[in-house]
Amino acid sequence: LICRGMASSASRPREDSWLKSLFVRKVDPRKDAHSNLLAKRETSSLYKLQIHNVKPECLEAYNKLCQEVLPKIHEEKHYPCALVGTWNTWYGEQDQAVHLWRYEGGYPALNEVMSKLRQNKEFTEFRKERGNMLLSRKNQLLLEFSFWNEPVPREGPNIYELRSYQLRPGTMIEWGNYWARAIRFRQDNNEAVGGFFSQIGQLYMVHHLWAYKDLQTREDIRNAAWHKPGWDELVYYTVPLIQEMESRIMIPLKISPLQ
Repeated sequence: LICRGMASSASRPREDSWLKSLFVRKVDPRKDAHSNLLAKRETSSLYKLQIHNVKPECLEAYNKLCQEVLPKIHEEKHYPCALVGTWNTWYGEQDQAVHLWRYEGGYPALNEVMSKLRQNKEFTEFRKERGNMLLSRKNQLLLEFSFWNEPVPREGPNIYELRSYQLRPGTMIEWGNYWARAIRFRQDNNEAVGGFFSQIGQLYMVHHLWAYKDLQTREDIRNAAWHKPGWDELVYYTVPLIQEMESRIMIPLKISPLQ
């Protein structure tokens, strides 16, 4: 009995360690909206992600049209919004345009911009001409994670990767808790551009935006993360939270603040 008790006592620390490993970071138990728990409190920025599938024969004309009109909205102080980045998908779904906008002041700013643009004849004509070039389009309204970098203009040339994750409903807080720790493994090469989660549109969506010099640099940086103690553990616990995931490699247009 003494031996059995000693064996039981000796195994208990290992059991405790194993149990603790199941909960790498305690999920916040408060009953509150994800937006309040995960988003940056010091800003009230709202982001809009637009994804346009363009008719293959129209992509060049579409890009030209966007490069003529979008900078006017971005630079006009009359509109409380800014173009964060605009790209064409290089690898992933082809003939696709991706735009990311920031609205300083949240939903009121979004409403103000939309109201003013409806009265802008040039923009109305732009939307009509653009619509004739599209196969489909969708958008999402996003907030940025509190622990990610805020996306700011950067010099190029760079390629960009938009990694999009469809999470299982109810797991957004867990994802945020794990990635609040994981992001520190991906800061050495300044590749982390921004991290967002959806509020309107397809829900329980997360988007991570990364910048790399080229595809080989991307490969080298991602491989290096696996040699850092703790990265593998965080990946292990986040993978079960994902239902679907997608990676887009994107090339910025000349007007994009993210080059």
